[in-house]
Amino acid sequence: MASKDYYEVLGVDRDADARTIKRAFLKKARQLHPDVNDAPDAEQKFKEVNEAYSVLSDERKRQNYDRYGNPDGPGGIGGDYVDMSDIFSGMGMDDLFSSFFGHGAASASAASTRGRDMGVTLKVSLAEAAAGCSKTIAYDRLAPCDDCGGTGVAEGGSVVECPTCHGTGRVVTMRNTILGRMQAETVCSACGGTGKKVDKPCETCDGQGRTPARETVEVEVPAGVHSGQQIRIKGKGEAGVRGDRGGDLVVRIEVAEDERFQRQGDDLYTLQTIDSLQAMLGCTLACEGILEGETVEFQVPEGCQPGERIRVEGHGMPRQGSSARGSLYVVIEVRTPDDLTPNQKARIAEILAERTAEGEESTGTAEEAAEEAAEEPVGRHGKRRAPRPRKKGPRK
Repeated sequence: MASKDYYEVLGVDRDADARTIKRAFLKKARQLHPDVNDAPDAEQKFKEVNEAYSVLSDERKRQNYDRYGNPDGPGGIGGDYVDMSDIFSGMGMDDLFSSFFGHGAASASAASTRGRDMGVTLKVSLAEAAAGCSKTIAYDRLAPCDDCGGTGVAEGGSVVECPTCHGTGRVVTMRNTILGRMQAETVCSACGGTGKKVDKPCETCDGQGRTPARETVEVEVPAGVHSGQQIRIKGKGEAGVRGDRGGDLVVRIEVAEDERFQRQGDDLYTLQTIDSLQAMLGCTLACEGILEGETVEFQVPEGCQPGERIRVEGHGMPRQGSSARGSLYVVIEVRTPDDLTPNQKARIAEILAERTAEGEESTGTAEEAAEEAAEEPVGRHGKRRAPRPRKKGPRK
C-alpha cells in the first residue's frame, strides 16, 4: 500500500484531469527543485512531488492506485508495460528540470533550440524476440507544452524581433585590455542567440514551448530481433524550443539469456537428456520449441554418443523480414538409468555376459594369430614376412 496520498501531495482532487495534474506538478516542482530552492527539505519534497506525478500522470498506474492503493496493482504491472523512470539511460525528471531551468527562453542558444535524441535500452525475453511483441514504455521527457501548443506564447502574445540584437542573435561589446580597446562578438543574452523574443510568454513553460512530462509510447519489437538493434521513434525524444524540430526516441533492444535455449545467429541450441538405452537403440523424441505452443520432434539415431548434435531445420529463430527460420540443434546428454527393475537388470546382465564371452573368444583368436606371425621367417631386409593364407585341404 502507498504510504502517501498522491492527490494530497500535488494538491488536486481525485477526479482531476491529466492537464490539471500536470499543471499542479509543474507549479510545485518549480518551487521545490534544488536548483531554485535552498531549503534543507526541498530535495526530499521535490522527490515526493515527482513520485506522485509519476503515478497520477500514468493512466495504468493511476487506475491501480485508485483501486488497490498500489501503483503496480496486486500482482505488479509486468507484461507488456515497462517503466523507465528508474532505469532510463538518458535523463530523469530531476535532470529534465535542471535542463528546463538552465535553458529558458532568455538563455537558450540557437544551437540548442532543436530537441535532442533520447536513448533507452529495452530488455525482452528470447521468446518475445522470436515471436515479436509490443511494449508500452513509460518515460520522462521535455514534451510540447499543452497550454500554448508548443509555441511558448500566451494568449494575446507574439514572437517579435529581439530589440537588443535586432534579430541577429549576436551583440558586439567593447573591452579594455592591456592592448587597448578590443571588440568582441557574443551571443545575445536577451534572446539566447535566437534573434526572437516572446513579448507575452506562456506562464506554464516560461516561453520555452516545452515542459518536463511523463509520457508513454508503444514500441513494436519485430520477430527475430537481435541484441543491439535499434528502433527509432520519430519525434518522441526531447521537444524543440518554441516548436523547433524535436528529437527521436532511440530504443536499443537487449535480448535476455534463456534457460532452455542458447542463440547463435538465427540458430538455437538446446540440451536434451536421454538414458543410455535410448542412445543404444535410437528413438523418436519431442521437445518444446521457442514459439508458444510449438512442439518439435526429432530422431535420435541408433548408437547416439554424448554431445552429438541433431539438427532440426526450420525450428530456430525467425529471420527478420522473412518467413524462413534458422535451425534448432538438439545436443544429446546421455544418462545412465537408475530406476531399472530387478528383472530388467537381470536381462541386461545376460546381454553383458554374452558380450563378455564373445570378447574373450575374439581375444584368443588374436593371440594365436600373433604367435603364428612370430614363427614366420625373416626376409632379406630383416623384415618379417606377412603370413601366407593357408590352403584348404590336407597337407601333402
